[in-house]
Amino acid sequence: MYVIVGITGQVGGAVGRALLEAGQSVRAVVRDAAKGREWADRGCEVALANIEDAASLTAAFRGVEAAFVMVPSNFDPLPGFPEAQAIGAALKSVLQAAPPGRVVYLSTIGARASQSNLLTQHGIIEEAISTVPVPLTVLRPAWFMENCSWDVAPARERGIIPSFLQPLDRPIPMVATADIGRVAAELLQERWSGHRVVELEGPKRITPNEIGTTFARLLGTPVRMEVVPRESWETLFKSQGMKNPMPRIRMLDGFNEGWIEFERGEAGSQKGSVTLQSVLKLLIERSRAVGR
Repeated sequence: MYVIVGITGQVGGAVGRALLEAGQSVRAVVRDAAKGREWADRGCEVALANIEDAASLTAAFRGVEAAFVMVPSNFDPLPGFPEAQAIGAALKSVLQAAPPGRVVYLSTIGARASQSNLLTQHGIIEEAISTVPVPLTVLRPAWFMENCSWDVAPARERGIIPSFLQPLDRPIPMVATADIGRVAAELLQERWSGHRVVELEGPKRITPNEIGTTFARLLGTPVRMEVVPRESWETLFKSQGMKNPMPRIRMLDGFNEGWIEFERGEAGSQKGSVTLQSVLKLLIERSRAVGR
């Protein structure tokens, strides 16, 4: 039995589908019973649990061969990342109380960057669970290509995409969620001892300008990228409702300045096969399907 925390998300869903296709038994952990119905219909066992609730998660972990864990994204954390501290402590207690045979934790590039940023939350959780004597793989993917979902509307409606990634010709490590899900499912089914880190990016690094030209090719209309000035970010993010935008700002700085990078660099990362064009094509098709 394989337990998946976060199965209702894009990556967790890809992991679940890959395991089912491989003939594995899957326990889907969901917070909302209604969201579990799809997975029950697919043949999964469904467990109701919350990542912050150690008791419910411990029950979901009992008797499983392996566990995939991803935590909800928090783009506006409190100073000092108390939310990540709490999740790390909860996960540690769960793994101690009901240790699976092995664990794959979905972290991120930049989790252990030298400078504090939004992705530091994953570093905190990594550190908390790394003390538990369970075979652990930390999977650190690059920037998600699917973040371009926010770019579909401006590309189609105005032909201009605002870019926080800059300069526009700087290659950024990116990866598709389909590749992340596939690799995570493969890792879960492996046997290993101790702790290891797997860093994952797409077939090639991508510049913001390449995002614009790919949209243009797919939409059949001119599209260009436009830099959002760094000095405007804090005011802009606060106007959008953020209370503590600095971690997000520092994350963007890290990609733009190059200090958010894989520990072993581009040469040491595993490469996926899904291209930016295939991801953007799917995002455009989805937006048309929902009339956006």
